[in-house]
Amino acid sequence: MAAPAESVSPQPGRCAYFVERKRRFCKMVPAQGRRFCGEHGAHAEDENSRKRIPCPLDPKHTVYEDQLQKHLKKCNSREKPKPVYFVQDINAGVKDATELPEEQVPISTLSKEKLEDLIRKLRRASNSVNYVLKDQTLSHQALQEALKDPQNGDAAFKHLKQQASILGNMERLHLLGSGNCYVEFGAGRGKLSHWVDIALQDAQDVHFLLVERAATRFKVDGKHRKNGFERLQVDIQHLCLNKVPVLGKEKLPVIGIGKHVCGAATDLALRCLIETYAKTCDKKESPAPKRFKIDEGNITSNNSDETLNSFINDHWSPVAGIVIALCCHHRCEWQHYVGQEFFATVGLGAMEFNYFKRMTSWATCGMRESATKVYETDTQNEEQSNEKEEHDQDDRSVECNLDSLQGLLNTEERKQIGHLCKLLIDYGRIQYLQQRGYEAVLQHYTDCSVSLENVLLTAVPYKSSLAPSTA
Repeated sequence: MAAPAESVSPQPGRCAYFVERKRRFCKMVPAQGRRFCGEHGAHAEDENSRKRIPCPLDPKHTVYEDQLQKHLKKCNSREKPKPVYFVQDINAGVKDATELPEEQVPISTLSKEKLEDLIRKLRRASNSVNYVLKDQTLSHQALQEALKDPQNGDAAFKHLKQQASILGNMERLHLLGSGNCYVEFGAGRGKLSHWVDIALQDAQDVHFLLVERAATRFKVDGKHRKNGFERLQVDIQHLCLNKVPVLGKEKLPVIGIGKHVCGAATDLALRCLIETYAKTCDKKESPAPKRFKIDEGNITSNNSDETLNSFINDHWSPVAGIVIALCCHHRCEWQHYVGQEFFATVGLGAMEFNYFKRMTSWATCGMRESATKVYETDTQNEEQSNEKEEHDQDDRSVECNLDSLQGLLNTEERKQIGHLCKLLIDYGRIQYLQQRGYEAVLQHYTDCSVSLENVLLTAVPYKSSLAPSTA
């Protein structure tokens, strides 16, 4: 495929194939004497009649047919040995026999009576909740320099404001300190852990576990504390934190964090922390006293070491805190959802949940479309495109056919219903955490102009009266 006349020439020694989707030339290095790399040679020049076929493990790339068997042994998409912390479906929850099949009737085809009945159930359940989110838009000193850097584009600036507020809320809850293991769910490039690490400065005995099921480009965690950062390439559904060597050995208090943990991934993360790690962690193996700063009002100077250790044991929790920015409720799944018990108490079940999760898109889809167009205009290069929110990449999967609902609901009513659906799903998560001994709260942590998904879930143990020492 030839490049447009106005395009620049390929870099010396690089493939001469122009990748239309990326608006640039391929950066692969071709074989000596060739103009194109092996991937694009079949499209652009005669390769001595050798045929290329899609890889059976991953059809996104091709391979010479006569080298297929050799390629399958080293293909990056081949099945690899499972890590020690992989336990099949450990956080999946119990499959509900009443769960509905995948193929369901689109909301846009529902009768007026059926839609009105769903909305009536939604409003009745929401009235029983009566929950108002407070504004907790904060910032943190660790990001002030980056926030003032004029070289950051609009997309990067929005991410920085969100990360600064998440760190500010962690500081407010005394979750930035020594002796903790921070588990970032849906870590992606690892930017959130990167800023937590900078905020901790000289804090001691700090570990980071970055959980991401996909291989990720442009990672930033390798730049800091190489011995303290570890990537776990595994789906949260199968992650057993107790079997991660650093946690199995040291029994560190865990703080779960995440920025836009999409849909069911939030529920899987909560199960991973509360049911897998907290329930099975041996509390008798308490952390060393150096990991805590004791309030003088709780422990006096003449207490013995035995009393001090007893006090720490009584107040230590395997999961010291949870701070997760919520996202993509349309990706939730009833089987994984931790709020099933709450739904039952308000007279709802799997059927209503599966409709409500799709109706959550009504809260943002109209604004998201225009925001996506603006973003695409501003995007300049491949690395900057990685700053795009994941929930902005799947607009096509959201059931948001507004025109088909004309005459039944106006725009503001749809938006309100979408927010009620999101609140109801999130409140089920709050109830789940509260029933397990956590002070769980929902709050707005940034303005909707910064992110359409601007709700932060935080949780700390009720009985915790100790503040970890801040860096």
